[in-house]
Amino acid sequence: MRVAVTIHDVAREAGVSVSTVSRALSGARRVGPELVERVHEAARRVGYRHNAVARALRAQRTGVIGMVVPEISNPFFPAIVEAVERTLQESDRELMLCDSRRSPDVERRRIQALLGRQVDGLLISPVDSQASTKVLHEAMRHTAVVQMDRYADQTRLDWVGVDDESGMALVVQHVRDHGAERVALVSAERNSSSGRDRLDALRRATTTAGLAESVELLGEFSIDWGAAAARELVSRGDLPDAVVCGNDEIAVGVIRELRRHGLAVPDDVLVTGFDDTPIATYIEPALTTIRQPREAIATEAVRLLDARLADTELPVRKLALQPELVVRGSTQPGSEGSAS
Repeated sequence: MRVAVTIHDVAREAGVSVSTVSRALSGARRVGPELVERVHEAARRVGYRHNAVARALRAQRTGVIGMVVPEISNPFFPAIVEAVERTLQESDRELMLCDSRRSPDVERRRIQALLGRQVDGLLISPVDSQASTKVLHEAMRHTAVVQMDRYADQTRLDWVGVDDESGMALVVQHVRDHGAERVALVSAERNSSSGRDRLDALRRATTTAGLAESVELLGEFSIDWGAAAARELVSRGDLPDAVVCGNDEIAVGVIRELRRHGLAVPDDVLVTGFDDTPIATYIEPALTTIRQPREAIATEAVRLLDARLADTELPVRKLALQPELVVRGSTQPGSEGSAS
């Protein structure tokens, strides 16, 4: 039977004390970089594997952050997850990801499972602005919690996401500048904060721009819903000048269905999305959309979480980051696509 390599073996190989090896492997600042490299090289030679569990018990930290997203199949969330993971790697931490599958019940079980694994903190995009509130209140009694992108009402929790108000104002002004007078919104129901906030923002933006009262079709953030909404618009027989969509998936469904009915985008109808996920450039024509600052959202979320872990008495902070309008072919005939 193979005998496990211990920290004592590393110390003998490196020619230093056990305490020096411990400090070098744990990242203690009292050990110089040359000595750290010497210890790590000795550990590699003898095949030593650092016991992360033992370190976590000593430090009262696991080095793992939990994250819960509403649906990993939505292209926006994998991009956010990747950005968060890159940010955590800078401090040698790992991410444990869960998908709540758009269900408050599943969300509750996922959060409880992460807490049971003693994650150091939680990053969460809540499923429902009302139904998610209770479980978040429970979670914040056990660890630091930061909300990303979406948020639950009546929670005293830090949040970082995009400024939906600014995003919708950019879109509405853009389609108005291109001749739109009647606008339809195709988005998600108001149960999610994103669905609600984008609807309210569109209403204010169209009023400010002096446009006619918009048509509102609300369902879910999915391609299928976009297609169903487009069929509804076509069946009414009086198309709007522009269809403003709550996310890129909806917009893709709208464009595909309009084309299936023989309508041209953008010649017959302008179509816009929200998020600027990779799918925005795969559809024909490429999609004019609102680009969310994903890297900045991830960086700020981790920063807020670390600050909360260090000081639970800090005031609650809400960070709405500025988006960018990306103009492509769905509103610009013949355009190759540009950011503006």
